[in-house]
Amino acid sequence: MRYSGDWMVLADDRILEYIREKDSGRPKEMKDSGYVRYTRSYISKRCKKLVEHRLLRDLGNGVYTITERGERYLDGEIDTSEDAPDEVKSFVDENGPSAGENHEQA
Repeated sequence: MRYSGDWMVLADDRILEYIREKDSGRPKEMKDSGYVRYTRSYISKRCKKLVEHRLLRDLGNGVYTITERGERYLDGEIDTSEDAPDEVKSFVDENGPSAGENHEQA
């Protein structure tokens, strides 16, 4: 489970997933791939927002890479809410340790 901040939109997850898969990406490549189904300018705008929140790194010339924080977000390890700490707390209940990470439950 991912913990998206209120500032995030669906396109952000697609962008992060694409860049993680390809190791880097440009907005035009993402649009042309068909995986990120938004305009190049919108993808570019969202990439800049993801850089502001340290989920992507801008290498210049429109090339982006994912940060460790971005990887951790995709893996459900951090909450990207503005005021939330980066760590997602795990908790223990009567059934034993549970994942606040609450990744995929069987």
